[in-house]
Amino acid sequence: MSARRVEEMLVARPTSDGDGVRLMRVFGGQDLSRFDPFLMLDEFGSQSASDYIGGFPSHPHRGFETVTYMLDGHMQHRDHMGNVGELRNGDVQWMTAGSGVIHSEMPQQKEGRMRGFQLWLNLAAKDKMQPASYRDVPAADIPVLPRPTGHIKAIAGEVQGSLGPVRGHIARPMTEPLYLDIVVDKGAYTESFAVPEDDTVLVYVYEGSAVVGGTRVEKSRMVRLSRQGAVEIAAEGPAKLLLIAGRPLREPIVHYGPFVMNTREEIEQALTDYRNGTLTRRQAH
Repeated sequence: MSARRVEEMLVARPTSDGDGVRLMRVFGGQDLSRFDPFLMLDEFGSQSASDYIGGFPSHPHRGFETVTYMLDGHMQHRDHMGNVGELRNGDVQWMTAGSGVIHSEMPQQKEGRMRGFQLWLNLAAKDKMQPASYRDVPAADIPVLPRPTGHIKAIAGEVQGSLGPVRGHIARPMTEPLYLDIVVDKGAYTESFAVPEDDTVLVYVYEGSAVVGGTRVEKSRMVRLSRQGAVEIAAEGPAKLLLIAGRPLREPIVHYGPFVMNTREEIEQALTDYRNGTLTRRQAH
């Protein structure tokens, strides 16, 4: 099988969100169709509490899912349904905003390192108005695949490796996301991943550097690969990277702040519902 090649390389750019939280936006914003079914990827991380202490006070979402993956630190999630989730080192939270959720994500530490990622995954039009839900996945429950020079954490999806298929913790039949954290501790690493044809494939290097589809990718850079062939990754030394893939929905994307729908009218309805206090009560029938 031929290898997928790099079609686009992006450099994560500094920005702020929430109550002044400093982060790196890997992608998101304009022309989201080329990342379909993904909408945004943020990396947050700092040793300085002033960069994260403000957190993300209460705010709404509708029409998509958020996947929060903590590398270091302690963050607390609270939502309008009364859910409280504690995210610590290695934990994952998968939240389906659906028809509407109002939640907060607040640091539970006043010093020390906090680092992690938040990925936005779109929902199909037929699923956007489902009831909101969320699931916390403890680090101990996430499959870890040993490799001679490191390991792979399978957050979502299936990995074809020497141990056979390993199912990640989350399955989504419409988009079938694959979400892997590949860690190379030392020595040379190389692996070829079979990903369904036509899937969107993104690789983000967050430590060290790697060669992806024949192109060297340095730290804080993400590549979007072509849609045919295997995903080939190699690293000559310590490196950490995320491999994210999914089936495109190929539906219109209308994005306004915390709302992602299919039409402008649906966005206007979301804004009206939020202002009227009915965002979290409106569901498809």
